[in-house]
Amino acid sequence: MQNRVIQQLGLQVESANEVEESFSSTVYQCELSTGECVYLKIPYSKLKYERELEAYEILKGSVAIPALLDHWEGDEECPGAFVLAELKGKPLTTAATPNVAYQVGVLHAEMHSIRPPEESLKGIKNEFPNWSTFLEKQFYSFAEDVRDVLDESLYGKALKKFEQMKHELPPPDGPSFVHMDFRPGNIIVDEETVSGVIDFESVRFGSTEIDFTKLHRDFLAYDDRLFQAYQDGYKSVRPLIDLEKVLPFYQFTDAFNSIGWCQRRGGEDNASFLELNVGILKEWL
Repeated sequence: MQNRVIQQLGLQVESANEVEESFSSTVYQCELSTGECVYLKIPYSKLKYERELEAYEILKGSVAIPALLDHWEGDEECPGAFVLAELKGKPLTTAATPNVAYQVGVLHAEMHSIRPPEESLKGIKNEFPNWSTFLEKQFYSFAEDVRDVLDESLYGKALKKFEQMKHELPPPDGPSFVHMDFRPGNIIVDEETVSGVIDFESVRFGSTEIDFTKLHRDFLAYDDRLFQAYQDGYKSVRPLIDLEKVLPFYQFTDAFNSIGWCQRRGGEDNASFLELNVGILKEWL
């Protein structure tokens, strides 16, 4: 598939190395005959391809993202592919400074400032008008997989906890462009400068409240200075919702849904992440 896509796109590739920890696409870092470094991305499904393509058009010029150099719509065997320019730097880590955290806040708020376009989209759905229903569909879809992992008592408690916490949520904030996987691995930083955000296979238009969970879990929760700087950066662009009121619900549902995700993708292949989220869920229950 890799060679076929390279041929379709007419790339003169000297070397290609698969990028690790790319969970919703196959991604290769390619060095071209010109010496240029680009990324070749092959999504797992046609829907993910359509979301990603629309995201580049919607965010271009408003949010720091990789330049889309070329794309192929695919065929019956391949869902499509992208050639992306390299964002200089490496993924965000907890060693970042408050200055970087401030820029992450600005970047996130700029993305959340994007509203749905007037024309209908093929891949990215506007879930905001029925936000509660969207959350329920996600949760109960993964529940079918979670049932095979948890014992019956814990599973039942999780379902009750979801319904209880869902009714305690404030009114949703939006409609906004939400990344759905805004985590350190998808935020590229070059020393003291945030280069941009990557990976748009899961994006929606919806409530901003769903988009803080993974960043808080993997970055903001480690240092109060980073958390404060991030909030200051975000508020410099748009108002920030009361995270204390929404984070508990989304932390709980993220752990639950992640268990289901691991089960779908193969419990043995994702054993450590599965165990981590089972532990988080047990703490909530």
